Amino acid sequence: MDKNARTALICVVVVAGMTGAAFAAVPLYQLFCQVTGFGGTVSRADEAPGEVLERTVTISFDTNVRGLEWEFTPEVRRQSVHIGETGIAYFRVTNTSDRPLSGTAAYNVVPNHAGPYFQKLQCFCFEDQTLQPGESMSFPVQYFVAPEMATDREGQGITNITLSYTFYPTDRFDQRAQMDARPGLGGQG
Repeated sequence: MDKNARTALICVVVVAGMTGAAFAAVPLYQLFCQVTGFGGTVSRADEAPGEVLERTVTISFDTNVRGLEWEFTPEVRRQSVHIGETGIAYFRVTNTSDRPLSGTAAYNVVPNHAGPYFQKLQCFCFEDQTLQPGESMSFPVQYFVAPEMATDREGQGITNITLSYTFYPTDRFDQRAQMDARPGLGGQG
């Protein structure tokens, strides 16, 4: 292989590797945050802890919508739970538009160092949610604050945790809905 062909091959391999790394960066970062609690990312648990402590923590709920004609509110703004106790919160979402819309919720907690202790048992996050025009749905989140927070140095001073959700549009569904609504393009018209 001559020098120019080898240089071209190296360039192609580097560009392909960089493209692959760019596509893998977001899922790998999300996985890293979920495993470590980095940046206030909440962990997912399979079961609640067996220990419930006397100490309580106030959990506040914050909701936001970006790029969707939806109303999104928590059914209660605050809950007080014992560390280790399973709590459940409900969130109401209403599609205020005249067309079907789909969105996905992302979340985080504040303060950021509470992320490893705040654990979800059930959540609607990172799943496509589709609402028809005017439709409302209620989504539950089942959670607990891990007992380790009471003994870990970074968690000892935490008395309030804010769980914040933001719904973003899911473009794939919106494109499909627009195609289905146009006569002759896969719709019923």
